[in-house]
Amino acid sequence: MENIRVLVAKPGLDGHDRGAKIIARSFRDAGFEVIYTGLRQTPEEIVEAALQEDANVVALSLLSGAHNTLFPKIVKMLHAAGMNDVLVIGGGVIPEEDIPGLKAAGVAAIFTPGTPTAEPIAFIKNFFADK
Repeated sequence: MENIRVLVAKPGLDGHDRGAKIIARSFRDAGFEVIYTGLRQTPEEIVEAALQEDANVVALSLLSGAHNTLFPKIVKMLHAAGMNDVLVIGGGVIPEEDIPGLKAAGVAAIFTPGTPTAEPIAFIKNFFADK
């Protein structure tokens, strides 16, 4: 698939966006079209932006600890909006024990601190390789 559109979003009250900016830049450098929503986005704002931008991927970044609430809510809202084919990935300070539940809720992959940026890039490219 050409022109993979990735929406990078910071849900909730998390005020730290260095990692999200690094990943957004890495995605852009990898050839993805990147839309960065900025800090403190509500799930509704993220889903609306994904719809408006015709995103193929929603990449959520969270450090505040609200991932178990916000990530699944965003996945449900994307599905309710008819965006069932959007790849949702997450990153940030997320305990290993929370990852299986997030995946069960529809988050395709979680990338924790220290993950080389090449890993989520490869994950996205592999996901869309046959599409």
